[in-house]
Amino acid sequence: MTLANATVRSGKHGPPGGPQDRPSRPVERSAGTWFLVLPALIPILVLSVGPLLYGIALAFTDAQSGRTRSTQWVGGLNFQDLLHDTLFWDSFRIGLVWAFGVTVPQFVLALGLALLLNQNLRMRWLARALAIIPWAMPEVVVGIMWRLVYHPDAGVLNETLRDLGLGDGRDWLTGLATALPAVIVVGVWAGMPQTAVALLAGLQNTPHELHEAAALDGAGAWRRFRTVTWPVLRPVALAITALNFIWNFNSFALVYVLTNGGPGGRTRLPMLFAYEEAFHYGQFGYAAAMGCVMVAVISVILAVYLAGRLRGGGER
Repeated sequence: MTLANATVRSGKHGPPGGPQDRPSRPVERSAGTWFLVLPALIPILVLSVGPLLYGIALAFTDAQSGRTRSTQWVGGLNFQDLLHDTLFWDSFRIGLVWAFGVTVPQFVLALGLALLLNQNLRMRWLARALAIIPWAMPEVVVGIMWRLVYHPDAGVLNETLRDLGLGDGRDWLTGLATALPAVIVVGVWAGMPQTAVALLAGLQNTPHELHEAAALDGAGAWRRFRTVTWPVLRPVALAITALNFIWNFNSFALVYVLTNGGPGGRTRLPMLFAYEEAFHYGQFGYAAAMGCVMVAVISVILAVYLAGRLRGGGER
């Protein structure tokens, strides 16, 4: 009986100092992980998550500038007004046109540039350095530079057209028909290097042996791209295209410097419209409701993108 009790006691509790008396390693590892993550997590919570939650709460109030009485809770009244605000939905349509109009040419031109820079060219390092200059320039500087290019009297573009005998030029940024296309050109030029760098990194991960084997089989350049390069490049292309669309839809500084939303609201993107409502007219609650709508749209785009990626991963 004593031996049995000793055996049970030994199997249940073990000798002093055994594994069951030691601290749990997963708990220690979890605590250490959180300790390392906190320095990066706190700024995100303070600078991103906190303002986002505050903006969502503000959208359900009648907050305005210059008011002495306290802010009142109005529920979904701002969103009801937003549904009938044709100016906002016009800006939303312009934002979608701008986002697609910049993202698609941006990707096509960046892909061509990445394929060129991936070749074994002389002074390739210099070409790569020059290609990323627009990316390194602040958006305000880019906007000022292109305003000089588009200047109706002394701009490089109009001077070139006059020298070629193609007319006396025009005011590109104030014409109702030319303002948005002119701004789209600037957006493509400014964002193309970033896309090209991402695609170039994907191209350099393509095994050269596959290209050599396809060439020995008689595959041409287009067939090699379609069967060898694109399958490797596709995840990078999808990721950078989704990010570009979101960044372009949320553009502010570049269009603000170029046109300030004019002429006649033809380049007033949703972010510009919300900025005007908040800081020109002092309608903070209404502007916050606009921001919530834009966050919802971006969340849907991200959800569709992530769902596509997960389905693609499951098929592979």
